[in-house]
Amino acid sequence: MLHMKSPADQSEAISIIVHTYSTSVLRFAYSYVKNRSDAEDIAQDVFITYMQKAPLFDHEMKRKAWIMSVTCNKCKDYLKSSWKKRVTSMPENLGYLPKEESTLISYVCELDEKYRIPIHLYYFEGYSVEEIASITGNKSATVATWLSRGRALLKTMIGDDFCE
Repeated sequence: MLHMKSPADQSEAISIIVHTYSTSVLRFAYSYVKNRSDAEDIAQDVFITYMQKAPLFDHEMKRKAWIMSVTCNKCKDYLKSSWKKRVTSMPENLGYLPKEESTLISYVCELDEKYRIPIHLYYFEGYSVEEIASITGNKSATVATWLSRGRALLKTMIGDDFCE
């Protein structure tokens, strides 16, 4: 898609990719790092990586999986960085989201990372257990266990009205 004849065509293609995936990347990065400005920086870095690598895909779902995998890796790198270890984060205001979604995301963000990431990818991004395993570099059985335990924790936190 990016190997077109003119720079204008390439710019147009990149704009479409950013527009299509920016919300998913930003939400996923936010669920990982729990800080909107850091999530925005990571999202920007993901799209810069996309532009630099200019990968070609035969199916749109493969493109999204690649982008989400890069997002996952960038988040992990950020959380391991010395910068992150020296900085304290401020509580986030999720007022830009619909009330129901911000409430649910707040509960999900309270979960331990091993539950939070699969829950986000499964429910908010629509990935299967196998796809989440591929994105995160874990076994499918491990991801399924984390999803089950994460759901149980959410049910305890939210109450019996929790819908799967």
